[in-house]
Amino acid sequence: MLIFSLIWTLSVLLTEIHSWGFKNGIFHNSIWLEQAAGVYHRESRKGRYQLTYKEAKAVCKYEGGTLATYDQLEAARQIGFHVCAAGWFDKGRVGYPIVKAGANCGFGKVGIIDYGYRLNKSERWDVYCYNPNSKECGGVLTEQQKIIQSPGFPEEYQDDQICYWHIRVRLGQRIRINFLEFDVEDDTDCLADYLEVYDSYDDVSGFAGRFCGDYLPEDMISTGNVMTLKFLSDASVTAGGFQLQYSAVNASLFPQNLQTGPPLIT
Repeated sequence: MLIFSLIWTLSVLLTEIHSWGFKNGIFHNSIWLEQAAGVYHRESRKGRYQLTYKEAKAVCKYEGGTLATYDQLEAARQIGFHVCAAGWFDKGRVGYPIVKAGANCGFGKVGIIDYGYRLNKSERWDVYCYNPNSKECGGVLTEQQKIIQSPGFPEEYQDDQICYWHIRVRLGQRIRINFLEFDVEDDTDCLADYLEVYDSYDDVSGFAGRFCGDYLPEDMISTGNVMTLKFLSDASVTAGGFQLQYSAVNASLFPQNLQTGPPLIT
């Protein structure tokens, strides 16, 4: 029975691997969908919910992208893209993608929380852009190990940057973050430029730390199989930026609480 089960599981995986295909610019039917999703969330440099429809389109165009379509947003959601922030997307619609329902996110639902077509294009929201060829600043990451760095690293990052990295590894795994280099503008309480780490799908819950300055943060290990990183720079003063590596580790090797500390051997 065990052998039959293993053969069936392998057959399903092979079928899924060979079912890759593009349709309307979206990579369908694959657990590696994120490699072509190309959807990302942006907020105004002034903060959350500050963009009119016209301004939202300008943000995407400035970065070489376009407003994401509903199908593109759903494709990204299916591979773990989860943001508790309503934003403009194609044709003047507003909504946001939810992977896991929560009390403060999604009204208890899972899917695209769709506010519909907005008649008043002067309403202010965030924005969801689409650009599969530009992932330097943020993205949905599902590799077992990957280097993440500030835009332009090792050169200084620019002013007015907002980047989100949503990391998702396999169920039964956790995420270990190892900081390799760190140089972000230092100020009291890290209010100007900073990197935030969240032990969750988004930047609403699971806050684990905010970092700035040139002190190298200690390693961190998630409590589950998802983490979110948010990098923000304001309109003045920049620095060398950061480089870190995340890697998937076996959850059974670590206790349930999020850890910080020296590098761990797995």
